[in-house]
Amino acid sequence: MEKTTLEYTNVMNVCREIFEKKSIDYGPSWRILRPSSLTDQIFIKAQRIRTIQETGENKVGESFDDAFMAIVNYCIMAIIQVRHEAKINDDMTVEQAFVAYRQIEKEAFELMQKKNHDYGEAWRDMRVSSLTDLILSKVLRIKQIEDNAGLTLVSEGIEGNYFDMLNYSVFALIHLQ
Repeated sequence: MEKTTLEYTNVMNVCREIFEKKSIDYGPSWRILRPSSLTDQIFIKAQRIRTIQETGENKVGESFDDAFMAIVNYCIMAIIQVRHEAKINDDMTVEQAFVAYRQIEKEAFELMQKKNHDYGEAWRDMRVSSLTDLILSKVLRIKQIEDNAGLTLVSEGIEGNYFDMLNYSVFALIHLQ
């Protein structure tokens, strides 16, 4: 578990650094996006990864690492949007976005630790392609929940699925190192 903590932290440090640099470049312009738009962005990234895994051909040049890091950051942005409704003229500052990011990052890490304990780090024996498929499955679940106006009968909500996709992406990034 100590190895996982170090690897997880290293991956998240890189993802956070990218988020912070892009936030400085663009400001919190992503705050205009509805959670469903971020879900679609995650779908696009995961579908691209799967297509390249299946065809072995990457014409755009974006690496799997870049795509999985984008999924991590889109998941965090989506959770922020679920918790703080998106607005056209938002007043969230870059600094407030950093604080929100770090809070969600902390929650994701704590969730990973709990699940890792219960599942015995089973993800270590999984293939990156399986993690990609799980992300796509979670995206489709979220899309269905969004189409149902956020209502579920017995399933976890949207936020839990975003957290799972975030952690699956971190696991994939650890595997890719």
